[in-house]
Amino acid sequence: MPTVSDENYLKAILHIQEEGQEKVSTTDLADRVSATPASTSAMLKKLGAKGWVVHKRYHGVQLTDSGQRIAMDIVRRHRLWESFLVDHLGFDWDQVHDIAEELEHINSVELTNRLDAFLGFPKLDPHGDAIPGPNGRFRSVAARTLLSEAPRHLELIVVGVVDGRDAFLRHLGVLGISLGTRLTVIRRYAFDGSLEVRFADSGEDVQMLSPSVCERLWVDQDAEAPSIPFP
Repeated sequence: MPTVSDENYLKAILHIQEEGQEKVSTTDLADRVSATPASTSAMLKKLGAKGWVVHKRYHGVQLTDSGQRIAMDIVRRHRLWESFLVDHLGFDWDQVHDIAEELEHINSVELTNRLDAFLGFPKLDPHGDAIPGPNGRFRSVAARTLLSEAPRHLELIVVGVVDGRDAFLRHLGVLGISLGTRLTVIRRYAFDGSLEVRFADSGEDVQMLSPSVCERLWVDQDAEAPSIPFP
């Protein structure tokens, strides 16, 4: 049975791999879990001894099949709990991450499966991230693109965020953006990548979005995204 620390490290490795790094460096992992490189190396030795990671010096770390399954189970529990907190307890999407960080360590297969069924087997969590199924695989979701790369003059819908930190989610609230927000890119500024957009419910008014916002929003042309109300 993995400890809480084991689970946190395995989940962090999975998240970094999801971002495109097949092999995760000790430095990147230490930064992700807010630990020193020395303590991270020591933890990797423990995880390797348990058969959950393969770690070669100067070659990074990878999850084994069993380590991958544990990490996916943690991610599944985390995202299901976030969905429950938003959909049924009235939390806002910028309030649930830390709570789900605690609840994800309740390692009960029956509870997780019942929670999944109670929620109607959701494909996405409140931040637009895919929720793994009980088989450890992500359920099929619609293709999406970053707003910074989206075409102009097409109505788009916000379907996810790259950055799930509370501060960014609150900033989106100030801008009037949530999952399900419909907008159209009117103009892209070549100098810095800023976008001029028009929201579907704002008439002819346009709003400027910074590159740092556009690079952190997933959009699609016709996806059915959940609507997350503002605080």
